Amino acid sequence: MGEVSTCTKDSHIKWIGNIPEHWSVHTLYQLVDQVKNKNYGVQENNLLSLSYGKIKRKDINSNNGLLPASFDGYNIIEAGDIVLRLTDLQNDHTSLRVGISGEKGIITSAYITLRPNKIVNSKYIYYLLHAFDLKKGFYGMGSGVRQGLNYDEVKALRVVIPPRKEQEVIVDYLDDQCAKIENIIFETKSSIEEYKKWRESIVFECVTRGIIPETEMKEAKLPWVSEYPKNWGKYPIKRVILSREGGAWGNEEMNDINDRICMRIADFSFDAGRFKRYDEGKYTKRNYSTKQIENLTLSPGDILVEKSGGGEKTPVGRAVVYDLPFKALYANFMERIVVNKDIVYPEYFEYFWRAMYYRAVTTAYIKQTTGIQNLNLSMLLEKEYILLPDLKEQENIIRYLDDLNMKIESIINKKEIMLKEMETYKKSLIYEVVTGKRKVV
Repeated sequence: MGEVSTCTKDSHIKWIGNIPEHWSVHTLYQLVDQVKNKNYGVQENNLLSLSYGKIKRKDINSNNGLLPASFDGYNIIEAGDIVLRLTDLQNDHTSLRVGISGEKGIITSAYITLRPNKIVNSKYIYYLLHAFDLKKGFYGMGSGVRQGLNYDEVKALRVVIPPRKEQEVIVDYLDDQCAKIENIIFETKSSIEEYKKWRESIVFECVTRGIIPETEMKEAKLPWVSEYPKNWGKYPIKRVILSREGGAWGNEEMNDINDRICMRIADFSFDAGRFKRYDEGKYTKRNYSTKQIENLTLSPGDILVEKSGGGEKTPVGRAVVYDLPFKALYANFMERIVVNKDIVYPEYFEYFWRAMYYRAVTTAYIKQTTGIQNLNLSMLLEKEYILLPDLKEQENIIRYLDDLNMKIESIINKKEIMLKEMETYKKSLIYEVVTGKRKVV
């Protein structure tokens, strides 16, 4: 690790503070030129895009409807050019807005492209602007209400630089350290995904084969499982369901009489298999009619199935048992299922449904229109089957899987905490090094 610098001076830049005495203060336009090199006649077709702070290649022949008819107005940029995406500042407060190009290509002229001059190492000024971005400096320049910034506003930004050789040492140090941190982050994320996959495979094994070793099996005659324990039953799912009903979103106007908590997709924690928050005050409240309150109030053991939604983070078809210690209703993109507890425990039904979901059984019943996925729950319940042991064995399987869930969730939580710590450390490291708080020379 580097040492902390001692001989410093005030940079008179609020977000930077003190810097080493031999460093200098500049205005950004003294170090960079704006790139305005239009791609007339489509001279260049290596399409680039800035996403999550990384400049990546994009298929120029894609027909997903998000690309323009002509790329004449795009900017031709070179390796080492720095791209700033300073649009949509008012609405998007999370994106990383600074990237550095590793190759020649074209990028939308809606972004600001800077080409560092010989005074400054391109990668150093990138790291410095990246640190400013991490501090949400560009949002501050827009005063929190501006939709975007232009080059005339950005070029007046005050920045600091060390001598050229020191810049290069800093860049080499940060490249090395950030690569090590990114590798740890990648391996940790991969490990988390492996734990999740392992958990789902265990769930599938338990609800199709049980947890009793050397159990005699019989043919299942189902497309998603070949056999199941001989002493289990195979039931049409509709036979174990007593009732089902769609939800409602309620009205925006609220009053003291009919305000009720409304369960949403955001309130699910599907990895853990239960709701993720238990503070009643954190849930959304809506205004419901007296009849809706009578019909849609949830009870412990009710199963909610997500039947409408879409996207990678909210794919439809998931289910969860309602087990919160207060009364709530549920939104119209979900459906409540009440099962016959003389045949199946709700928690077992949830685990079985989970196995079906992760084995893509529900995929055949999903239709997508205009970006929205809809689950044909009626058809699924009509055609699919559930494999059931007796209630005692269900209870043992639930206990086993709950215990496994708790252990795996504990491991995953620790890894996710480490991810946040590594991300925080990386941000802090970059800031300290490019502002001279940490000496690496």
